[in-house]
Amino acid sequence: MMRATLAIAALAGLLAGCASAPPVPPPPRFDAVAAVAAIRAAGTSGDAELVVKPLGSNEVEDLRERATQLQAQGRHEDAASALDQALAISPDDPNLLQERAEAALLLHDLEGAERLARQAISIGTEVGPQCRRHWETIVQVLAARARATTGIASPSPADAEARRQRDACTVAAPPRY
Repeated sequence: MMRATLAIAALAGLLAGCASAPPVPPPPRFDAVAAVAAIRAAGTSGDAELVVKPLGSNEVEDLRERATQLQAQGRHEDAASALDQALAISPDDPNLLQERAEAALLLHDLEGAERLARQAISIGTEVGPQCRRHWETIVQVLAARARATTGIASPSPADAEARRQRDACTVAAPPRY
């Protein structure tokens, strides 16, 4: 009787294992390096676009250069720290805010990246390569959030609006005679 009970229990366990649903795969991981590469690519400009770059302080430029070197070494937290020091000197620099937003993405800080990009937009970067980088940062954050919740980067109205804003940043340079 005991053997029969054990055999039935074993058979029931085997059948239960066969009847279970396959495990649900985890949502794709956020590829921060690819996201930052897309953001930087959005900020490239051709010869037909007017680009104005304001002068900055030497100390801020040194900290930016240090952050770039640290990022190249994969030391993203140290790079973010260097950019934070630069922002303490020049808190309203939209280019610096954008660089810090990209550093936030490399640290998987989606909220921080979006906040910094929106802050840079609010300061007044409304056209050109830097504007596209700000909006592409928001596009990347929205896509990462969608992947985390649905498993796919499904477009949303907010995503479509961010892409529209990004595309509206391109303004041709005035004709040269």
